[in-house]
Amino acid sequence: MQTTEVLKKVSENVAKVMVGKQEVTELLLAALAAGGHVLLEDMPGTGKTVLARSLAKSMDMNFSRIQFTPDLLPSDVTGLYYYHQKDEEFKFREGPVFTNLLLADEINRATPRTQSALLECMGEGQVSVEGNTKQMTKPFMVIATQNPVETLGCFPLPEAQLDRFLMKLSMGDLTREEETAMLQRFMTAEPLTELSAVTTKEEISALQEACRNVYVHPDLCDYMVRLTQKTRGGTSAGSGVSPRGTLALLRASQGLALVRGRDFVTPEDIKKVAVPVLAHRLISGDMSDTERKNRILTLLSEVNVPTEDWNGNSAQSLGE
Repeated sequence: MQTTEVLKKVSENVAKVMVGKQEVTELLLAALAAGGHVLLEDMPGTGKTVLARSLAKSMDMNFSRIQFTPDLLPSDVTGLYYYHQKDEEFKFREGPVFTNLLLADEINRATPRTQSALLECMGEGQVSVEGNTKQMTKPFMVIATQNPVETLGCFPLPEAQLDRFLMKLSMGDLTREEETAMLQRFMTAEPLTELSAVTTKEEISALQEACRNVYVHPDLCDYMVRLTQKTRGGTSAGSGVSPRGTLALLRASQGLALVRGRDFVTPEDIKKVAVPVLAHRLISGDMSDTERKNRILTLLSEVNVPTEDWNGNSAQSLGE
């Protein structure tokens, strides 16, 4: 399958820079295939920006980076109209969001007003400035990095902003062997600067189109609905996961199946993406990130998994 080869080439290219991050890379590629956006959260120095830049350099697409700071304005993100004296008319200067891959570095260092400048382009693929709507180029993906909110000088992301991210991922810690391998790799070279593109914009667009055609058995659709509906109504989970979250779970599962070389989704795909897709969508001010993740893990153990031949043949389900 051509799409599988594209994903494999990108994964191998990223691995030339990143050490011990196979799992987070796999999920990042699943989000890319699904056409979704990713939020990378971890402490400074864990490789969030390097991972995003490695993915960007692996694809022959337009790339922009915004360093979010407290004094950043919404117009610095989306662009603005200015008066051109020679032509005696107002013209639009595009902001950095008019690209294919946008790295929003340390997004939670900007004020909520500036963070919200990304809402429309992430959700609808367009930007509205002074009553005029500008369409984004495709494919379009945002990879945002953020430090934990407890870090000095950070603002929490609004719930509406969090809901626009298909997945929220954490880089995790390196083992002693992996950290030693990282030192050896970077001792005499800078792998990121030597990285070159291994795929094109057209191949990524075809990849995202193929992702929509990954088969999902009706019983697995029902399983995903049962999972997300279980998050609603309980006081511990606040208002629970929205229908947009259910759709995100579907897209992410299709993307992961494609990354793993299949044209159909299995229950293992859904379980793998459930925490990064659903946990950050649980709306409750008194729940920590760990509690949100544990809530999703508990639901995965409580909701019965259907059992079938998932590639489209006849099916039987255990249900609930």
